[in-house]
Amino acid sequence: MGNCVSVSVPADKIVSDCKEFCAEKLNYKAKLKDDLDTLGTETEKLMEMKRDVERRVYFAEKQPSMRRFERVGGWLKRVEALENEMNILKTSGAKEVANLCLGGLCYKDLFNSSYESGEKVVKMLARVAALKEEGEFESVAAEAIQDDLVCETPCETSILGSESTFVQLCKSIEEDQVGTVGLYGMAVVGKSGLLRKLNNKLGKAQGDSVVIWVSVDRCLNLEDIQTEIAKSIRLFNESWMSKTLEEKALCIYKVLIARKFVLSLDNIWERVDLTKAGVPLPNPENKSKVVFTTRLAEVCGQMDADEQFKVECLTDEEAWELFASKVGDVTLQSHHQIPDLARTLAKECGGLPPALVTVARGMAWKRTPQDWEGTIDLLKTSAHEFPGMVDNVFRVLKLSYDRLNSDTIRSCFAYCCLFPQGYVFSKSELIGYWMSEGFLDDKNGSLIDGFRKIGVLVNACLLEEVGNDHVKMHNVTRGMAMWIKTQVEKETENIFVQADCELAEMPDIGEWQDVKRVSLMRNQIENVTEIPTACPGLITLFLNGNRLKRIGDGFFQAMQNLKVLNLSNNPDMTELPIGIAGLVSLQHLDVSKTGIKELPKELKSLLQLKSLNLEHTCQLHLIPQQLISGFLNLQVLRMLECGSSSTDIAKFLDEELLLLKRLVMLTITLKSSHAFKVFFSSKKLQSCTQSLTLQSIPHQKCLKALSADFKNLDTLQISDWKYLEEFKIDSALELLSIREACGFRSLRIVIISGCFKLRDLTWLILAPELKSIAISCCLNMTKIINEETLFDIPEKMRNTIPFSKLESLELQQLENLHSIYSNTLPFQSLNKIRVIGCPDLKTLPLDSNSAQEGRIVIECEQQWWQRLVWEDEATENTFSPCFANTG
Repeated sequence: MGNCVSVSVPADKIVSDCKEFCAEKLNYKAKLKDDLDTLGTETEKLMEMKRDVERRVYFAEKQPSMRRFERVGGWLKRVEALENEMNILKTSGAKEVANLCLGGLCYKDLFNSSYESGEKVVKMLARVAALKEEGEFESVAAEAIQDDLVCETPCETSILGSESTFVQLCKSIEEDQVGTVGLYGMAVVGKSGLLRKLNNKLGKAQGDSVVIWVSVDRCLNLEDIQTEIAKSIRLFNESWMSKTLEEKALCIYKVLIARKFVLSLDNIWERVDLTKAGVPLPNPENKSKVVFTTRLAEVCGQMDADEQFKVECLTDEEAWELFASKVGDVTLQSHHQIPDLARTLAKECGGLPPALVTVARGMAWKRTPQDWEGTIDLLKTSAHEFPGMVDNVFRVLKLSYDRLNSDTIRSCFAYCCLFPQGYVFSKSELIGYWMSEGFLDDKNGSLIDGFRKIGVLVNACLLEEVGNDHVKMHNVTRGMAMWIKTQVEKETENIFVQADCELAEMPDIGEWQDVKRVSLMRNQIENVTEIPTACPGLITLFLNGNRLKRIGDGFFQAMQNLKVLNLSNNPDMTELPIGIAGLVSLQHLDVSKTGIKELPKELKSLLQLKSLNLEHTCQLHLIPQQLISGFLNLQVLRMLECGSSSTDIAKFLDEELLLLKRLVMLTITLKSSHAFKVFFSSKKLQSCTQSLTLQSIPHQKCLKALSADFKNLDTLQISDWKYLEEFKIDSALELLSIREACGFRSLRIVIISGCFKLRDLTWLILAPELKSIAISCCLNMTKIINEETLFDIPEKMRNTIPFSKLESLELQQLENLHSIYSNTLPFQSLNKIRVIGCPDLKTLPLDSNSAQEGRIVIECEQQWWQRLVWEDEATENTFSPCFANTG
C-alpha cells in the first residue's frame, strides 16, 4: 500500500455537483418541444424576410446599371445555409420529442442525444435572431461601377528618382491600418507623377474596386469635387446639377459605401471635407484608401493622413541621367568640354524634373562651349529669359507664391532672391533683415513673428530647412522669385541683383533710378566713387563680401530712403564714410568682419536704427560715448568679438546698453571682472543675450551657473579663463527655478577652452537642447558629468537623460579626463565624436543600442582607438565601422 495516495473529498460536494449537472441536462430536454416550436415560427419569419429582400433585389437589378450590395448577397447566402441546417435539425428534434414522457422528465437514458438536440435548437434560435436584425436593409442595390470607368491617367513610364518613394507608398497602401496617405513637396517635383503611377497600378490590380481620380486644383469648391467624383462613378446626368450639396453627397455615399474604393486627390491646398462630400472615411473594415498630393506640409495633418511622404528633388546623378537623356549623345560628344559644362548646367536646375527637361531640350542642338557657358550664367541671373522656363516651370511655381496669405509674407519670400544661389541663411539673420524692412509685427514680438513667417514659407515648400537653424531657397525657386520681381511686379517691386557675378567694378549706377533693392554681394569690387543720381525708391543695398577699401562720402547722398545697408565681410575697409550719417531712414547697418577702427560720432543721426552688427570688428576701439544709447529703437545689437570689448565695456554696459528699452537680441564678448559683474547683475541683458563669450576673466574662480534669465541664450563660449574652477548653483531652489523656467532651453552650442582649473561640466544636464559641445585644453577636467555633483540636483532633474539631442562632441587635449558619463546614453541625434589627446579616457558612454538613428563618425588616433574598452562585444561590433583615423 506504500504507493497508494488517499484523497479525502466531502460526499456532500460530490452530490451537489451531480445535481447541478443533471438539472442542466433535464432543462434542455424539458424545453426541447417548446424551443422547436419557437424556432419554427422565427425561421418562417426569416424566410419571409428573405423572400422580400430577393424581390427587392430582383426589381433593382432589372435596371442594367444597378448591382446588389455585397453585404446583401452575403446575407442571402447565410440565410440559405441556415435553412438547410434547420431542416436537418427539425427531423432529429421531432424524433427526440417523441421519446420524451412526463414533460421531458422521463427518459430511459438521461444522457442521450436529446440533450444535444436541445442545445442545438437554442443556438439556432440565436442565429435566426441575428440574421433577422442584419436583414433590415435600407437599400439593397446601387449604381454599378463599370470596369471601363477605372481608367489609367497619362504618366511617364519611368519616374526618375521616385522609385524608392513609390515602393514605400505601395507598401503603405497595402496596410489595412493605413487609410489616408499624403504626398507633399515643392511644385513640379513629381508628386502628381507618383500619384498617377499609383492610380494606374491600383486600377489594374484592384479588380472590382472603384479607382477615382480628381484634379482638385481645377475645382473651385466642394461641389466641383463632388461632380468630378460623380463623373467617375457614372452618377453625373442632367439632373445632377439641380441637386443640393447634401443630395449629391448622399448619392455618392450610397455608391461608395458598398464598394472598396481608392480616391486620388491631386494638388489640394486645404482640407477637403470628405464626409461632407459624401465619401465614406477609409478604415480597416472597408479597406478603402484616399491618397492626395499637396504643396503644403500642414495639409497632411489637416487631412488626418495616416502616412505622409515628402517627395524630394532628384539627386545629382538622377538629375544628370534625365538631363543627358534629353540632350542626347550627339550633342554631349560634339566637344570635349561640353560634358563637364552640361553637368554644371544640370546642377543649376536643382534636381527639378521640368526645369531639367526644359533646359536639356533647349540645349540639344547647342554644340559650342560658349553656348553652354552663356546659358550657365543666364540661369544664375535671368533664368526667365531661357525659352520655355516661364511657361513650363515658373508659372506653375508661382501658384505657391500667389497662395501666400498676405503681401507681407510674399515680400518676405521675395527678399531671399537678393542673395546668391545656394545661400544658406541663419534664421536669425533673415529675421533681422525682415525686421528692419518692416515686414514683422512688433506688437506680438518681432522674433516670434519672424520664426512664424519662416515656418509658413517652409510649409509652402518655398524655403527648405537646413538643420534646425538655417534655411535656403531652391535655385529654380529663386529664379521664379527673380522673374516676379524684375518682370511681373517690376513697376512696384523692381530689384537689381548681380550677386556672386565676379564683378570687379560697380555696374552702371544709372540703372538704379527706379530700383527698390540692389544686391552686389560676393563680388570683387574695391572702390565705390561714382555718385549716383537720385534713387528715391532705393531702400536696400547689399555690398557685403567684396574687396571694398573706400566708399566716397557722396555715394549715399542720393539714397535718403535707404533702410538696409550691408557692408560686412570687407576686411580692407578701415573707415566708414561720413555720408552714412545722412541715411536718416536707415534701420539695419551691418559692418561686421570689416577693418573699421571707429564709429563716426555723426552716426547719432540714425535715430530709426533697429539692427546694428559690429561682430568680429577686431580693430574697432572707439565707439563715441552715448552713441549706442542714442539708438532708442535698437532691437538687435551684435558685438561678439568686437574690438571695443577690450575697452571699458563695463561702463558701456551700465551706461549705454541698459538704456536700450527695446533691445531683444544681444551678442557680446566680456573680458573684464567689472564687465562680468555688471552683466550678471542685469536680468534684462541676460534675457536678450543670444550669444555670449567670456574670455580671460581675471580673479574669478567661480561662475554662478547661468540663471533662468538666460532663456534666449543659443551659444556660450568660455576661453582662457585660467582661474575658473567650477560652475556653481547656490541652492536646490535656484536649480528648480532654472528647470521650471526652462532655463538654458535655447542653449545649443557650448565651446570651452583654456580653462585649466575647471573640473567638470555637470550643469550641462540642465540644457536639453544641446547640439554641439567642444572642450579643449582644460587640464584639470576629469569628468564631463560628475556623478557626485549630480546628488546635489533634485532627483526629478537627476533622472533626465543628458545629451538627447547632441549632434557633435569634441574633446581635445584633456589630459586627465577619464569619464564622459557613468552610464551609457542613447544619443539619438549624434553624428560625430572627436577625441584627441585624452589618454586617460578609456571608455565612451555607448552600447549597442546607442545612436540608432544613423551612423556616427568617431575621429581619434589609432593608438587610442585600440586601447578603448567597450561595454560588450555587441557594442564593439556596432561601432567598429565608425572609426576615422586622425593620423
